[in-house]
Amino acid sequence: MGDQTPDLWKPPLKSYWCTYSRAWIDVKHICELNVTEAEKAALGEMLDTCDS
Repeated sequence: MGDQTPDLWKPPLKSYWCTYSRAWIDVKHICELNVTEAEKAALGEMLDTCDS
């Protein structure tokens, strides 16, 4: 894991994808960091696992 982006690494437990992706997005937002298209696609896939 370490310094890999969500398009290169996802938590092995799919049940954790929602929490992980939301945390990743929060950090990117707080630190005003850019999101690549590959990250955006991977995060979207992980966000799809969140309950409505």
